[in-house]
Amino acid sequence: MRAFVIAGANRAGVEEVSPPVAGPGEVVVDVHRAGVCGTDVEFFTGEMQYLHDGHAAYPIRIGHEWTGTVASIGDGVDRAWLGRRVTGDTMLGCGVCARCRDGRQHVCAHRTELGIRGGRPGALAEQVAFPARLLHALPDEVDDVLGALVEPGGNALRAVRGAALRPGDTVLVLGPGTIGVLVAMFARAAGARVHLMGRDDRSAAFARTLGFEGVWTEEELPDLPWDAVVDASNAATLPAKALELVEPGKRVVWIGLAGSPSLVDTRMLALKDVTAVGVLSASGGLEGTIAAYASGEVDPRPLVAATIGLDGLAAVLDGDRPPDAGPGPKIHVDVRLAPRG
Repeated sequence: MRAFVIAGANRAGVEEVSPPVAGPGEVVVDVHRAGVCGTDVEFFTGEMQYLHDGHAAYPIRIGHEWTGTVASIGDGVDRAWLGRRVTGDTMLGCGVCARCRDGRQHVCAHRTELGIRGGRPGALAEQVAFPARLLHALPDEVDDVLGALVEPGGNALRAVRGAALRPGDTVLVLGPGTIGVLVAMFARAAGARVHLMGRDDRSAAFARTLGFEGVWTEEELPDLPWDAVVDASNAATLPAKALELVEPGKRVVWIGLAGSPSLVDTRMLALKDVTAVGVLSASGGLEGTIAAYASGEVDPRPLVAATIGLDGLAAVLDGDRPPDAGPGPKIHVDVRLAPRG
């Protein structure tokens, strides 16, 4: 089958590889569509931290935002999965440790991460093997475009839940990229008044088209009582800024990750009596995201700027934007598209 393989820093392309076989408890999925994430870019450039701490190594097959149809099943898997449209979690815990048994499989010390950690091949390929216990079925209302947006949406939904918003609350989202805009969408669906802050760039211009209360630069940001601040950026300075801005007694949620350590003054955290929440992964948010997409409560389709084939992915990871791309931040790959002749 065809799969996208990163052989080393700035060296990647489509290769013919052996198709997966469903082991016990697994299924094999015919992949329809997968999203491209900042993590994928970091693997391409060699900046991804997992490459440096031993959790990942080249060659690597990326892809963790995906949807497809179950084509085959392994021993012990319910045959009802055959032919179903599905997506799945990125964080694949061992299933037997105390964290997994407690519902915290996304922080399992022995976890693999699809297309990211522990050598588990990802979904930017014609097929992917996946544990049946972590599958999520998709209703007809959630088509392939939405299905490939469930994983980033799950991250955003967990961030909004962490903010504990009430209708009428005023929330500030730092970083108007894919996750930041999704956080803003879920916060608006929860009844909050939503503002975003970022650089004056393409991402901010796109966010301004979506009808939020305001999209600001740091210099323009109004002095409002922020009931919650969600940092969805990758800027090392903004975690501390989030704590500075939030109202005393309220909540800060950190879901973005900077490339270098970001420092927070815990004296301010205590003196402002702020609740601090960290969010890792979509685990626990996938079912809620599927329901929100199916009902139309949240519609993330505008985020998808372009859909390419596998053969166009290397250029995108190298920083090229498809010439026909719309204003949104997300690029999708339809792995069924034929390679360019």
